[in-house]
Amino acid sequence: MERIIILDFGSQVTQLIGRRLRELNVFCEIYPYDKIPALDGSVKGVILSGSPFSVRDKKAPHPDLSAIRGHFPLLGICYGAQYLAYSGGGEVDASLAREYGRAMLRVVEKDCPLLKGVSERSQVWMSHGDSISRLPQGGVVIASTDDVANAAYRIAGESTYAVQFHPEVFHTAEGSRMLANFAFSICGCRGDWTPASFIETTLADIRARVGEDKVILGLSGGVDSTVAGVLLHRAIGSRLTCIFVNNGLLRKNEYEDVLASYKDMGLNVIGADASAEFLSALAGVTEPEKKRKIIGRLFVETFDKYAKGIEGARFLAQGTIYPDVIESSSVNGPSSTIKSHHNVGGLPKEMNLQIIEPLRMLFKDEVRRVGRALGIKDELIGRHPFPGPSLAIRILGDITEEKLSVLREADDIFIRGLRSYVLAEHPEAVKALAGADAGSVRSASDPSIEARTLYDAIWQAGVILLPVKSVGVMGDERTYESTVALRAVISTDAMTADWVHLPYDFLAEISNSIINRVRGVNRVVYDISSKPPATIEWE
Repeated sequence: MERIIILDFGSQVTQLIGRRLRELNVFCEIYPYDKIPALDGSVKGVILSGSPFSVRDKKAPHPDLSAIRGHFPLLGICYGAQYLAYSGGGEVDASLAREYGRAMLRVVEKDCPLLKGVSERSQVWMSHGDSISRLPQGGVVIASTDDVANAAYRIAGESTYAVQFHPEVFHTAEGSRMLANFAFSICGCRGDWTPASFIETTLADIRARVGEDKVILGLSGGVDSTVAGVLLHRAIGSRLTCIFVNNGLLRKNEYEDVLASYKDMGLNVIGADASAEFLSALAGVTEPEKKRKIIGRLFVETFDKYAKGIEGARFLAQGTIYPDVIESSSVNGPSSTIKSHHNVGGLPKEMNLQIIEPLRMLFKDEVRRVGRALGIKDELIGRHPFPGPSLAIRILGDITEEKLSVLREADDIFIRGLRSYVLAEHPEAVKALAGADAGSVRSASDPSIEARTLYDAIWQAGVILLPVKSVGVMGDERTYESTVALRAVISTDAMTADWVHLPYDFLAEISNSIINRVRGVNRVVYDISSKPPATIEWE
């Protein structure tokens, strides 16, 4: 299978390069700059990402590219462009003009393959404090801006190109065209990475690896585990057993609702109620990472308990997707590990099961595309992501039954409100959503105006119970009760996200309903933070 390799130097938006290529049906993989994979015949090209470092910093990434440059088509982006210049005999200078934000690119070499079809003047997004003052040996300018002469260049005699701007971000108007030029015209990719091809390949891989053994899948009711379950069932049939664990941290009625939703799908599903064990282990725990570790450990232990009762089970399947893998890997820079994912990193040796992760290389929207190709019903494919640690990381501080009850009721009001707000009846809301702007790291196009409800239009929503109490007045009496925060974001894969411009009338209605109907809450706030710098979840 043909692929493009992306070397990550720590940029906050490296994952967007991968997203843009995948949108072109070109398969790509992201690796830390110091873990360059074997470059076999499947590799069609290599991209170097941006970085928070200057190439002149003592700790800046300086990998050996001798096995890549001149042997494979190569594209350097921002830091990648500066490193190619620096390592090739050019100069990178901090005294020249810095560029942050929008800039106008002027194409100098109109017949350059990288810029084929790009307008003579085009908006790009810059984010660099250094500039290339002298090109490397063989360097030829292909585009400039008003402030930077060497905004883009190529190396004569090589399929090596470099740009100081970010073609992967939303505000580079023709960035997708440039990446398409690199993938198709320069690398020669076919663009045949499709849901159908993924399904065909994955089914064959599962059958070859599993053989006649049995597989246990951790089912959550979410998109990822549902698609993984249907894929596995199609590959091995009744030799798949799905286990849905009730960890005591699920949303209101979720345990019963999820089990009911799978009844007509042919999956063999077992419900495992381990809520008492989870809540006991989490009692008094306030540190977010410790919560995640406890939940991950008990998750594995619960599966181990049920696995021992399934004769011939040799594999534990998980709905791990690519953003989980990327966020759990360590790269020197802002893209370094943010938080652990309890379904990434292997299993204890004593469990005696091998991990199988059929979706490990997919972004979330690709999982949905595969799910639709498999014929999974929209009500499951369209569900918002829900964190593996469940409500444990939406209760800031220690977890108690009382807090869970408060959060469940508030969350239920919010989610049902999103589902019932029909956009066709509120054209002003459609206009506000379509005008949302996530800035330089935007990872999603404007929400579809054809979306049926607010729930359909956004990526993820939920309520967070804060460890904050405030004074209020109810029925002429003083109250001193809890605060909840509403969170709703637009994204495509959770690597970057922008807060949703929810209509004021909707926010007013939800706030009023929560305060009137949920005992223990007298204040509702709305989170207007984007990722980065914040994360989607608060813990």
